Amino acid sequence: MKGTQLGEFEELVLLVVGVLFPEAYGLNIREEIINQTKRKVAIGAVHSALSRLEEKGFLESELAEGTHERGGRRKRLFKITASGKQALEKNHELRNSLFSQIPEMALKIV
Repeated sequence: MKGTQLGEFEELVLLVVGVLFPEAYGLNIREEIINQTKRKVAIGAVHSALSRLEEKGFLESELAEGTHERGGRRKRLFKITASGKQALEKNHELRNSLFSQIPEMALKIV
């Protein structure tokens, strides 16, 4: 397993894979990220992140059967592994801990 840290975009992709389960595949993931974040995302960036997350052991994938709608082409479906779940939980706990330590005064608009 390569590296155990999650980059910001990797974390976003991993979260969206969970949201879309069991239909998490490249194009679907990209569309959901765009819908949720309102930012432009290249499909290549999604595929790169998915590949890195698989290398790190945070995701696993399998090829689904081809469908008539897809001209017989198969799509690669992704799901979160136990390690991926732990990485998400760790990041979530860290963010919550840091946020709770910000003094109320620091969040007031001047």
